[in-house]
Amino acid sequence: MSKKVIVKISDLIKQRGISLRELSRLSDVRHAALSELANGKRANINFAHIEKIADALGISDIRDIIDFIESDDSDH
Repeated sequence: MSKKVIVKISDLIKQRGISLRELSRLSDVRHAALSELANGKRANINFAHIEKIADALGISDIRDIIDFIESDDSDH
């Protein structure tokens, strides 16, 4: 078991009642990039994107956006 960083985009947009496309517009981050982050498909996290998302949603604590989960490394 190891730790994996997840980006909690799905939770954030649900809480705020907005779509991924709306978050893309508000944050000026490409919809495809947000989708990949939300689905754990991105190997690297662009912290400029995290900053833009935080600004767009008025978030001051990075832990509201990213988190650690236990990950089973057998899929690597």
